[in-house]
Amino acid sequence: MTQDLIRYDVLAQDALRGVVQKVLAEVAQTGLPGEHHFFVTFRTHDPGVRVSSRLREKYPQEMTIVLQHQFWDLIVGETAFEVGLSFNGIPERLHIPFRAIVAFVDPHASFGLKFDAHAAGEGEGAEEATGTELVAAGAPEPEADVIDDERPAAGAAGADVVSLDSFRKKNS
Repeated sequence: MTQDLIRYDVLAQDALRGVVQKVLAEVAQTGLPGEHHFFVTFRTHDPGVRVSSRLREKYPQEMTIVLQHQFWDLIVGETAFEVGLSFNGIPERLHIPFRAIVAFVDPHASFGLKFDAHAAGEGEGAEEATGTELVAAGAPEPEADVIDDERPAAGAAGADVVSLDSFRKKNS
């Protein structure tokens, strides 16, 4: 089997994370257009993630935030974004590197991206990448600002998932 020395899987994920960065930067400047809103699932334990100890204790692996009606001070940089959200009436400030994001869904547009949890090249002991998936989102409306990490990720229920691996050339 041929070895991919260019690492197309990592390049594709970086490019798709650029889509998330561009969308959030536009929203930071002009606000959410129409009925668009986002579910952003991220790994809470990744380097650079800043959440309160209370939230990290409640969501030690992953959490999903909803950017819809009640968020403020969205600031988007090259490698991360910050946003203010309220959790059970308590305002919090979150700092989320784009590399910590595992899913991004806009249910209004039936659009979503799902990233490898541990793509090769993303930190120590990274597992082999399995490919980026595009998700046709049919996500239900959120019940609260945070979707518990024990519930399915946004867009998972009733969504059509297409793995980019299925389009890769098979060598035998």
